[in-house]
Amino acid sequence: MNTLNIDRISTHSSYQDLYIYYVEGSLKREEESHLGLTFLGNWAEEDSSFLFFTQPSKDLVQRIIDKDKRLRLIDEFHFTYEEWLGGKVIPRKVSRFLIVPPWEDRQQNDGELKMLLNPGVVFGTSLHPTTRDSLLALLEISDRLLSYRVLDLGTGTGILAIGAALLGAEKVLAVDNNPLAVRTATLNVKLNGLEESIEVRECLAENIIDTPSDLLIANIHFDIILKLVKDGGFIKKKYFILSGLMRSQAMDIKLELSRYPVEIVHEWDNDMVWRTILGRIKGS
Repeated sequence: MNTLNIDRISTHSSYQDLYIYYVEGSLKREEESHLGLTFLGNWAEEDSSFLFFTQPSKDLVQRIIDKDKRLRLIDEFHFTYEEWLGGKVIPRKVSRFLIVPPWEDRQQNDGELKMLLNPGVVFGTSLHPTTRDSLLALLEISDRLLSYRVLDLGTGTGILAIGAALLGAEKVLAVDNNPLAVRTATLNVKLNGLEESIEVRECLAENIIDTPSDLLIANIHFDIILKLVKDGGFIKKKYFILSGLMRSQAMDIKLELSRYPVEIVHEWDNDMVWRTILGRIKGS
């Protein structure tokens, strides 16, 4: 299992730079335990690893590789933290949502829904238009459902799962197939005191799609959304939010959706590039 140095980043911004080492092969847990205090986590992609550090650590990584012949250093990168996330991590508003990093002291105004969010090195900060539009879709749908259950596929930082819980979802199952994302989302759920409402689980989307739920959220890769729609797993829900789609991809998804008793409630078109679809299953 991959690890994340949660204690170091739960309540304050503890680093400015990221040093990332792209390694062929999967590190074992015991190998990660020898990577020291500057190690932030391992983003696993199939049979490769992206190791995140707050300080240059090539010699340390190389020592691990020298002991394990399955591993090979492919490349290394250096980004500022802001470059990696695509912008400064500061309090941001998305309609009624006030998204605040835990190291900032910011009180919400009347009518605002405040969530504490530490992205770590995982995407999902409200900077990307598909995340923002998915939050807007949650706001639009929340008054149509009572005591509803949510399935959030590809939860990342947990931002959409937390948003759903703040809007009144009774139970949220937030899943991701990346252990680093799962641990980051778990951290953010705890920061917001929502452990009773949100369960975070490591799982493949296609293995969990049949979980009983009223609202499906899928802000994930196009190929996965297309497979889920073709397989019809979403049809047992009442509403769905599909995002992370580019314009041509959204057209393909809508073509597949036309095979089912589906009504498109709202579609967000951000900068003529990114699309988010809010839909309803007719008769549900």
